[in-house]
Amino acid sequence: MAAPEAAQRRRRPHTLSLFVANKPGVLVRVALVFARRNYNIESLVVSPAARGDFSRMTVTCSGDPATLEQIIKQLTKLVDVVHATDHTGDASYETEVALVKIVQPMDRRTETLQIAEHYGAKVVDYGPESLILRAYGGSEKLDAMIELLRPKGLTDLVRSGKILMARGLQET
Repeated sequence: MAAPEAAQRRRRPHTLSLFVANKPGVLVRVALVFARRNYNIESLVVSPAARGDFSRMTVTCSGDPATLEQIIKQLTKLVDVVHATDHTGDASYETEVALVKIVQPMDRRTETLQIAEHYGAKVVDYGPESLILRAYGGSEKLDAMIELLRPKGLTDLVRSGKILMARGLQET
């Protein structure tokens, strides 16, 4: 494998789904597994699962695939983790939400609003000196919109992190 190709493979983001007991301390134990392997978590979303005594964790991370394989094995050994799955490349629906604050006078917003409309973003706050846009979709879509908005006065950004659900009968 060529060196650039190997580097690209290591940087490719992975999306993991963990089904865990909804108990105090579970998040810390999961994060420690990543930290012990010196693996950075890029985004983490935790929410209640369909059954109230369990939660779903969606973790986005990137790094060496062999290390990630070991992390998944260690995660499944944790008492409160029912299952951990790497959904990278699987048939799944992925989305995230971004809130973008732009400081810009009202008379200079035409192009900003055109960009927002193109990406399906909604204006959720419209003031005399700033506006806040809410956009949702794939990470690449949000990345592209944000890069176009940076020179327009982007001053604040909050992203939810990726959430994912496996398609069809496949377990998430």
